[in-house]
Amino acid sequence: MPGENLSRDEARQRAELISVDGYAVALDLRSAIGDSPDGEPRTFRSVTTIRFRSSQVGADTFADLIAPSVTAVTLNGKPLDPAVVFDGVRIALDGLAAENVLVVDAQCAYSRTGEGMHRFVDPEDGEVYLYTQYEPADARRVFANFEQPDLKAPYEFEVSAPEGWTVWSNGAGELTDGVWSFAQTQPISTYITAVVAGPYHYVTDTYRRTFADGTELEIPLGAMCRKGLARHFDADDIFLITKQGLDFFHDHFDYPYPFGKYDQAFVPEYNLGAMENPGLVTFREEYIFRGKVTRAAYEGRANVILHEMAHMWFGDLVTMAWWDDLWLKESFADFMGAFSMVNATRFTDGWITFANNRKSWAYRADQLPSTHPITADIRDLEDAKLNFDGITYAKGASVLKQLVAHVGQDAFLEGARRYFKRNAYGNTRLGDLLSVLEETSGRDMASWSRSWLQTAGVNSLTPAVTYDAGDRITELAVVQDAAESHPELRPHRVAVGLYRLDGGELVRYARAEADVDGPRTVVTELTGAERPDLVLVNDDDLTYCKIRFDEGSLDTLRVHLGDITDPLARALCWSALWNLTRDALMPARDFIGLVLRFAGRETDIGVLQMLHSWTQSALQNYVAPEWRAQGGPLLAEGALRELRLAEPGSQHQLAWARFFAAVAATDSDFQLLQGLLDGTARVDGLDVDQELRWELLAPLASHGIADERVVAAELARDDTASGKRHEVRALASRPSAEVKAAAWAALVESDTLSNALVEATISGFRQASQRELIAPYASKYFEAIERVWATRSIQIGMLVVRGLFPALRDDPSTLDATDAWLDGHRDAAPALRRLVLEARDDLARSLRGQACDAASAAVPTV
Repeated sequence: MPGENLSRDEARQRAELISVDGYAVALDLRSAIGDSPDGEPRTFRSVTTIRFRSSQVGADTFADLIAPSVTAVTLNGKPLDPAVVFDGVRIALDGLAAENVLVVDAQCAYSRTGEGMHRFVDPEDGEVYLYTQYEPADARRVFANFEQPDLKAPYEFEVSAPEGWTVWSNGAGELTDGVWSFAQTQPISTYITAVVAGPYHYVTDTYRRTFADGTELEIPLGAMCRKGLARHFDADDIFLITKQGLDFFHDHFDYPYPFGKYDQAFVPEYNLGAMENPGLVTFREEYIFRGKVTRAAYEGRANVILHEMAHMWFGDLVTMAWWDDLWLKESFADFMGAFSMVNATRFTDGWITFANNRKSWAYRADQLPSTHPITADIRDLEDAKLNFDGITYAKGASVLKQLVAHVGQDAFLEGARRYFKRNAYGNTRLGDLLSVLEETSGRDMASWSRSWLQTAGVNSLTPAVTYDAGDRITELAVVQDAAESHPELRPHRVAVGLYRLDGGELVRYARAEADVDGPRTVVTELTGAERPDLVLVNDDDLTYCKIRFDEGSLDTLRVHLGDITDPLARALCWSALWNLTRDALMPARDFIGLVLRFAGRETDIGVLQMLHSWTQSALQNYVAPEWRAQGGPLLAEGALRELRLAEPGSQHQLAWARFFAAVAATDSDFQLLQGLLDGTARVDGLDVDQELRWELLAPLASHGIADERVVAAELARDDTASGKRHEVRALASRPSAEVKAAAWAALVESDTLSNALVEATISGFRQASQRELIAPYASKYFEAIERVWATRSIQIGMLVVRGLFPALRDDPSTLDATDAWLDGHRDAAPALRRLVLEARDDLARSLRGQACDAASAAVPTV
């Protein structure tokens, strides 16, 4: 039998053969505490009863289970020999009846990788915490099942747990004689079942709503975190956003929340942002803020809360039949998260963040060699795992935002309402959604789908403007381009804004919307307008495209970018300039110069923090290598200047402090960081809390100023799970050959680190200031990655293959080595080859940017 990697064809064949009536799952998690057997994986007992039907009597199929051992298997009362029917990943089921009962008694393994039943020991107090994470196909690590989204069924869970623990699952739970029993779920897919168990800190609230017909809805709300984080847990704000979201979705979806209670668990060492398990949403605990953070952090958390809530309808109530249509849940949840946040919460500027941050993710993904249509071709589970990407999420959401502008908000939402009611508790494909949108909008959705959902790549839109002798526009055209690899030109609904200087401000004085279609579209409404200083195509961010500028507009931005008064327009210009830099059309040092000149005037904190991230990338990846020694101190000097100018105690001051620490480059910079840590220096109003202390310490460790003793002393101040991750990162970042060798061995030659500590070690190992030190690991990388991919879980494999790629050895010889590996490993796992191809493309882009920068004599004006 094949291994873990279930194919689409196998899933389709199984779905044609069987239907599932229900699951009863009994888990004994009392083994989570106490000593583990020497040399043996720590396991728990999992007993699963599956009731299912077969359309063909006598047919054969298989159930999914990844477990160290199986104690017993019975099918329709007949014992089966586990040694014969179980191969470690599948259970062969032969001779099916019309109605079947399968019982599997197994020993399943606790996880250290965030996949399956993850077990975490809190270093602060020794308490053990458990949670599950399955998407796309890791429920089979916890109980036997048919692991594919279109075989939905109701579930009943029973869990035995250590005394004093609380256990949660999708349904409401009750403790009787030491066993937690949970209400049967509605029919749902395997990947959104969930269990959370341990001595979690738990807070409750209630959501109440009365509908127009007089019926009432009451939803018990819960929120939980580790006990060590309880003092930082702002559950009131989490409940506020939750209630605002439930109000919004009830107002617009006309389908009451269908899953009973609504718990939200913030759990340790989580691989994702969050997961939409109905009734028990799980989040990474980093959304509980241990120190001062900016408004952007709270906005980001609110967006994730609402994204997961939207999944209760898009994804949980109605689920895609196979991972090809992953966008049917993720694109919609990404769009609805921003849409609801802007309209229902205090974060009314959320579309700025969407334009500047979320779409940046999409633009990058859509230019990789692995780009794919929003409706992707997902051959198997490994493909599915890698398609949780910027295309499926952010590009899909961007396209839906454009669709709303195209068909109208009312038609879009009415389509959603019909979609829910027709397909509740079922599975759908692309055509099911398009059909209801055609009904409600009266438009041909097939042609829109062909252009936007079924083709890959991003278009560029550039203004071409001519003027008469009186400086009035004679013609303004929008020129549309596409990459040779993906030449599709798409229909775009765009706004074109004309801006001019007025009293020292760059303000919009004219705007027109147009349907851009084909290589060149004239915007006739703007004929006769006065000459603008700036032409902004895709003003108001109606479509998904890369914005380009005419030369006059680019000259204006070089001098007056900070004078744009509208924050969304300013964010769009920053995003366009960053795309020019990544595309080697603007020298990276010019982009850095614009940041040094204008970022201090940026009012939107999310945009400012994105600029900081882009600028670090520009310095590390896109400037000519010989300019780094000059550019680094310039950037640090500018960051320190803005830190001192920022309002004391403000979020902008905090953002500049973090950025200064990240780009510190000179002895005086490091002395200031040391002073802020030991109290001999201060910046008026800057609160150096524990999280900021670690950020200040990080560059001191990576530059060899803070040794192991200093890092150990900091851990003593913060002996927590978060502190441990910071410590591991700092220790791995030290500029020593011995340190790098030890980090490499821990990542590549050993499998003892948890997922969170793998990430921390990779982050410490890869330091832009240590290119020569880690250069010898380039050849070792290519020798190791196929073995790593074959022997580790896909999550750890992805972390190692992406994280250790020798991108900092930015030399054409690294491209040659990558090409040699790809040529010599054509039969390697497609998902592994995809990761390597993506890393190669990023490096090739960096080298093109460096060549562009080297050809420029520009020096940033500070």
